[in-house]
Amino acid sequence: MDFDALFQSQLDSLKSEGNYRIFADLERRCGSFPRAGNHKNGHLRDVTIWCSNDYLGMGQHPTVVSAMVEAVQSCGTGAGGTRNIGGTNHHHVLLERELADLHGKEAALLFTSGYVSNWAALSTLGARIPNAVILSDEKNHASMIEGIRHSRADKVLWKHNDWRDLDRKLHAVGDRPKIVAFESVYSMDGDIAPIREIVEVCEAHGALSYIDEVHAVGMYGPRGGGVTEALGLAHRIDLIEGTLGKAFGCVGGYITGSANLCDFIRSFASGFIFTTALPPAVAAAAAASIQHLKGSDAERRAQKDRVARLRSRLDAAGIPHMANDSHIIPVMIGDPVKCRMISDILMDDWGIYVQPINYPTVPKGTERLRITPGPLHSDADIDHLVNALTALWKRCAVAHAVA
Repeated sequence: MDFDALFQSQLDSLKSEGNYRIFADLERRCGSFPRAGNHKNGHLRDVTIWCSNDYLGMGQHPTVVSAMVEAVQSCGTGAGGTRNIGGTNHHHVLLERELADLHGKEAALLFTSGYVSNWAALSTLGARIPNAVILSDEKNHASMIEGIRHSRADKVLWKHNDWRDLDRKLHAVGDRPKIVAFESVYSMDGDIAPIREIVEVCEAHGALSYIDEVHAVGMYGPRGGGVTEALGLAHRIDLIEGTLGKAFGCVGGYITGSANLCDFIRSFASGFIFTTALPPAVAAAAAASIQHLKGSDAERRAQKDRVARLRSRLDAAGIPHMANDSHIIPVMIGDPVKCRMISDILMDDWGIYVQPINYPTVPKGTERLRITPGPLHSDADIDHLVNALTALWKRCAVAHAVA
């Protein structure tokens, strides 16, 4: 079989649909975020990043950078293997303590990414709890879907953010062990789950509650513990999963919960047992970031101000964007080719980097630009972005009228 021809054929189909992904060659500059360099055709040009998940700019915070540098100089670069073989570095222990404290839990467990923490935790729970059924919100992240699939447990989908539908389906499951998996902030639409109602339904049915807070940790709550902390509900959630790679500005994922729950996942999850641990320097930097955001609300307040200002300017300019209560601003395009084209023009003509979001990340027909304002975006940055979008919208309207 000509495998390369097969690969090329499927890539060509992806390109013809407008869903082929092109990576921008970016060079982040410490101390200048959201400015970055973009390498293209042998040249380096300045761009402003508008779609980063480094929501608060903590990836360049002096305290975080200093913690990583100091840890590299004292511990070296790598972890030396899995925590079972290479040993648990003390920075891992300290970080897990910070995370458990952040969410008010007995324990925490680190993973190499948020994807892996969801995949490993859900697959282990579903596989090791006899006769378990996992009830999953229909818009859950791919990492959760893959974890549930790998567990081979029975799966029941419930309508997105519909706690009444969840209640009906939990009742239909009967006396089997039940795990309810959902997110707090959904990353593409930016909507926030009705967590209190979902938790109450879980408690009424004796279900284990599992919430993904990856797009909320650092961002919400008085100490950055997420939406569950902001609502005073963290103590009623059995497992809170999060990431170190977004608002905390580093890399890695984690779960928090009871000591027995975390030890259970540690002891049985292949995604933890058989993978190299986070470098100690990453753990040290993440701990520094969490400590800072536990005590500082300045970044969160500035970020909210930027979101409100951009939404107001978009409304004034007539640029359609999806309403939600989070920090994520989806500007809807609805066509993959146009979405890619607008993204390219913004980069080439305006020095604005906003990656197009196409299928399979979002359903076909809902393609969008996903904009994430941060505390370091200036008023001038916002004005420049809105002026660029306004010019493109006028251009698209003229082209549509001619067609």
